Amino acid sequence: MKGTLLATLLLTAAAGSALAQQQPQFTHYGLNGMSLNPAYAGIKGQGEVSLIGRYQYLNYNGTFDGNNGSPRTGLVTVSLPVPALSGGVGLAVYYDQVGQAKMTNAALSYSQHIKLGSGKLGIGIQGIYTYLSKGTYIAIDPEDINVPKDASDNKFDAGAGIWYESPKFYAGISMNNLLRSEYSFKSADGSTKGNKSPYLAENHAYFTAGYNIEASSSVIVTPMVLAKAVLPGKFSSSSKFDNAKNYSFEGGVRATIDDKYWIGANYRHEESVSGLLGLSFAKDNAIRVGYAFDFIAFNQDARAFSSHEIMLTYRLPKPGPTTRPAIRTPRYSF
Repeated sequence: MKGTLLATLLLTAAAGSALAQQQPQFTHYGLNGMSLNPAYAGIKGQGEVSLIGRYQYLNYNGTFDGNNGSPRTGLVTVSLPVPALSGGVGLAVYYDQVGQAKMTNAALSYSQHIKLGSGKLGIGIQGIYTYLSKGTYIAIDPEDINVPKDASDNKFDAGAGIWYESPKFYAGISMNNLLRSEYSFKSADGSTKGNKSPYLAENHAYFTAGYNIEASSSVIVTPMVLAKAVLPGKFSSSSKFDNAKNYSFEGGVRATIDDKYWIGANYRHEESVSGLLGLSFAKDNAIRVGYAFDFIAFNQDARAFSSHEIMLTYRLPKPGPTTRPAIRTPRYSF
C-alpha cells in the first residue's frame, strides 16, 4: 500500500494488544457462555436472554477530526433448551465499532446434549453472518486505490465447540471463522484495481472454565479462566499455533451470595484489572444486573484509563409439565 493510513494507527491502538483480536472481549465472560461457544445453547436447562453493553477505553480520542476512537460494543444472546431433541438452540448478535470500522455479527447455534456423569456434554455448531463496513479514512496519498471509503462487504462463516456443564464445574472450547472468509472493499473512487483492501477473518479459539466452591450454605465462590487465541493461516501451516503473541489469558474469581448478589475481580494479561458487581431480583432471582469496571493498568500507551460494561440477563422458568398430574385416592378406586 502506497499511502499510510492515520486511521490504521488508531485502530491498532484501540484494539489494545499485540494479539490481532478481531472480535470484541467482555469482562462478564463468566456469566455469558453463549457469546463464546455454540455448545452452550440450552445447556443450563432453562432459557436465558442477555444484553451487554461495553464502552472500552472511555474517552479515548482519535488523532483525526476529533472522532472518538473508543471501541463500543453491544451484544444480545439467547439460549433456549429443546428437551424434545435433548439439545438447545442459541443466538448471539453483536455490533462492534472500532474507529472507522463497524461490524455486525449474527451467529445461530445448535447444541446436542449428552448425559455425562453428574452433568451434560454439549456438542455445538453455528452458522455465522458478518457485515463489515469501513468509514472514511485519511491517507497520505489521496489517490491510493487501496484506501476504502464508505465501503462494505458481508460473508457467511461457521463455528463449532464443546461444552461440559455440571452443578459444580463447567468448561468449554470453541473455534469460529472456520472458513476464514475474505472481505474486500472498493477504494474511494470505486476502483476494483489493486487488492481492494482485503480483510481476512482469522480463526478465533476460546477456552473457558469455572468451578463452584460452596464456601458456606449461602456463599458460592467461583474461580474462572478464559484463554483466547487468534490463529492466522491455514490449518496445514506449521506456524499456525506458534506465535505466543496471538494468545491472551485472563482469570478471576466471583463470590455469589444467596444466588442474589455477587462481587468479583478479574485480571486480563498485560491489559487490565477489573471489578464486578451484580444483583438478582424478581421471582426466583430471574433478572440479573451486573456492572464491570476495567482499570487499564498495563501498556497504557494509546489507551484510556478505564473500560465499562453493563449486563442485563433474564432467566426463563425451567420447562415442566403444563398440566397437573391426576390425583388418585382410595375413595375413587372402585
